[in-house]
Amino acid sequence: MRIISQKCGNVIRDGRAQALLPPDRPTKLNGIREISGISSINGINSFNGLEQALKHKAIKQLKLNAWQSNILRRSVLVIITLSAFAASGGNIASAATSDHSASKSVLVLGDSLSAEYGLARGTGWVALLQKRLKTENIPIDVINASISGDTTSGGNARLPALLKQRPNIVIIELGANDALRGLQLKATESNLLAMIAAAQKVNAKILLIGMRIPPNYGPDYTNKFFALYSTLAKQTKVPLVPFLLEGVANKPEWFQADRMHPTAEAHLTILNNVWPKLQPLMKATLSSAK
Repeated sequence: MRIISQKCGNVIRDGRAQALLPPDRPTKLNGIREISGISSINGINSFNGLEQALKHKAIKQLKLNAWQSNILRRSVLVIITLSAFAASGGNIASAATSDHSASKSVLVLGDSLSAEYGLARGTGWVALLQKRLKTENIPIDVINASISGDTTSGGNARLPALLKQRPNIVIIELGANDALRGLQLKATESNLLAMIAAAQKVNAKILLIGMRIPPNYGPDYTNKFFALYSTLAKQTKVPLVPFLLEGVANKPEWFQADRMHPTAEAHLTILNNVWPKLQPLMKATLSSAK
């Protein structure tokens, strides 16, 4: 599972790999960007094209011995990995294991309920989702971009950068913190609509996840908040998980001491609430790739 981090900058410069070659031949290489440079050697951006690229006539002219060829191969692998690392927003696992043009992904944009607040790493429902996909041999990666305390405003601000990773499916699990802060429902509605529209613009499928809030916020606000999700789902024609904590909210023993965040024991149930709505989206995503 990928966890979003800051983008990596250019850490490889043109002359670095030349030092690994015989001192009398560096000019023939003409800088590392010509080797990794995409216009002159097709396929160098992927691991699958590495061997083909190393057979290019420009490389053959160097007449490297076996040791030098091995060093060059390793150097190019490092450059490809770091280039993909930067392109993926700092995700080394994705860069090293998949061809970016073929990989499929689910982006989870959520708050503490999806960010494993108060839990051991790998025990939240998003991590369990990735494990289930692996167990069932479903070739889809999970990008968890959830932040504890996030609101729909924060999610809306972060989403454009996240969409540059070209996720196939976007799960929006936001709004609870808006309600807990007593924010205007119109603002929450506007932000959710903006996120749905942004994801649809890049042809991503969307799964909207609804929430409830405690009744002490008043029946009018509480009911309107819950109804907001179904209204938006119908308006935008996106699938909806009506209530993320269905089957959990009525079990106090499944909550942490703050009585707001579920324990690890509850997260399998949470995943099972999401799974039936997510499955058709994943099936459609994989079918369209064939």
